[in-house]
Amino acid sequence: MQKWLIVYSSNTGNTEQIAKAMFQVLGSEAADIYLIKEAPAVEQLPQYDIIAVGYWLTRGAPDKAVQQWLHNLSGKRVVLFQTHGTDKYSEHSVTAFARAASCLGDNCEVLGTFGCQGRINPVLLNKRLTLSADDPHAPTERNKKRWAMAAQHPDTTDLAEARQFIAAIQRKLILREKYQNTQQ
Repeated sequence: MQKWLIVYSSNTGNTEQIAKAMFQVLGSEAADIYLIKEAPAVEQLPQYDIIAVGYWLTRGAPDKAVQQWLHNLSGKRVVLFQTHGTDKYSEHSVTAFARAASCLGDNCEVLGTFGCQGRINPVLLNKRLTLSADDPHAPTERNKKRWAMAAQHPDTTDLAEARQFIAAIQRKLILREKYQNTQQ
């Protein structure tokens, strides 16, 4: 059995909900789950076969705590998951996965990525309401509509998709192992 580690950072509870949904699929026999500030030390990471790292976005990248933690990973199979206030498949969210992957240490393999829209921190949202019209985060009608949509997430569909995603990664790993065994 593969041993998983789920490590996450959560600013408003969005990423925590996704992490816990993923953990439900894996179960406590196959996985451990920690907030980033309580994550195991690098010396303890060899016991884990797959590490799922969740984070919220700030300025188009994982939060600083996760960026620093990702640098400690070396030679690991990794799953990245993120929550953000933007549209699920926007350029902003896709680019953020690349930024997260660029933080990884040497010889890591990204097995998959999962993104989910989520509520924006109310303090940040209040600051955005005062921005001038030339700022990309200004309270334009388009942004206000997106913020209202983000406030409804993660919802039950998002949580179900997170569970399906982890189950699909598990199936992918089983099939990969079978294929590799037939090639020997």
